[in-house]
Amino acid sequence: MNSTPAASRAVWIFHIVRADPEISVANSSRLKVDMPTSASFASLDEQTVEDTLEGITDLHEMIAAVIRSALVDKALQVGLRSRLDDMKQRLSRLELRCEKKRQLALEAMGEVGLWKLEQPDFTASVRAGLPTLVVVSEGDIPQSYWLPQPPKLNRQALLANMKRGNEVPGVQLGNPKAILAVRTK
Repeated sequence: MNSTPAASRAVWIFHIVRADPEISVANSSRLKVDMPTSASFASLDEQTVEDTLEGITDLHEMIAAVIRSALVDKALQVGLRSRLDDMKQRLSRLELRCEKKRQLALEAMGEVGLWKLEQPDFTASVRAGLPTLVVVSEGDIPQSYWLPQPPKLNRQALLANMKRGNEVPGVQLGNPKAILAVRTK
């Protein structure tokens, strides 16, 4: 089946709009039931296909609806990311506060010689902790205690080097892909 690029794009936009309930509901009254197939576009030039699709499917409005939906999704992402950052900060503060309170209780129990405190909802006891590891000189540590790390490719440095025009064996820059730039008013 030979179809023009415009026909293929239109069919994909049609499927995207039909698949997204928010967009589909908003545009369902404007979509025709007899949507032409891409096979019926094969013999037409691209401008005719675009004009036809615009006339029968409100293609421009559907694309605009897809972009508006993407903008709403982006706004939700920004809001959630901000909320997650706030909640992570709150979690950090709660963790720090918890440790400080436990340390305060440990010090108070140690000062008065109270090794066990029994309450209806908990029992706290002071006990010896486990020894911690203190590295004094890394150079003196035998090799058997070191974990081997596989080499990791520094993709950012490679890309920056290639963009400056330097040749690096085994690497090349790929063709740039088209992106959609959307500015909001």
